[in-house]
Amino acid sequence: MAKVSPLMVAPPLVFAALAGLFFWGMAREDADVLPSQLIGKPVPPVELSQLGPTPLLTNEVLAEPGVKLVNFWGTWCVACRAEHPTLLWMRDNLDVPLHGINFDDTTARALAYLEEDGNPFAALGEAKTARTKIDWGVYGAPETFIIDANGIVVLRWAGPITKRVLESDILPAIEKAKAAGSGS
Repeated sequence: MAKVSPLMVAPPLVFAALAGLFFWGMAREDADVLPSQLIGKPVPPVELSQLGPTPLLTNEVLAEPGVKLVNFWGTWCVACRAEHPTLLWMRDNLDVPLHGINFDDTTARALAYLEEDGNPFAALGEAKTARTKIDWGVYGAPETFIIDANGIVVLRWAGPITKRVLESDILPAIEKAKAAGSGS
């Protein structure tokens, strides 16, 4: 009987282990959702620069009472442009302020875009460094965070907010955040 080298057994074992990890990852509740370490934790600080005449998004604005949304966006982002009409609808139809953080963009392009397509944001800022993006755990744009009245992150949505996403994820999270703030 021929002796089998342990090196011959290693590749199939490594393959089986990787296959198991992939299977486990795909079997998560929602494999499309990127995890966030912020859910259930206080909103991180922001270090932003003024962007046009819209009030500056500051730590004090984020500490104000009430539920709020924070949207990371950029004019270079096709998905941000796709979600823009939904953000305008949210501004006009929800009783929750929407705040914006523009990043990896130029001030001139951002201002021109908001002037041309409309500004959905109650407060706005421009991230001149990566610090805010890193603190918030932002992978890319668009990303939207829902914050309850106690300053706790309730939801992080990575990707554009479509009508379906608004109905299935964003609006229920806003209601959850409102309930958390009312002590219910």
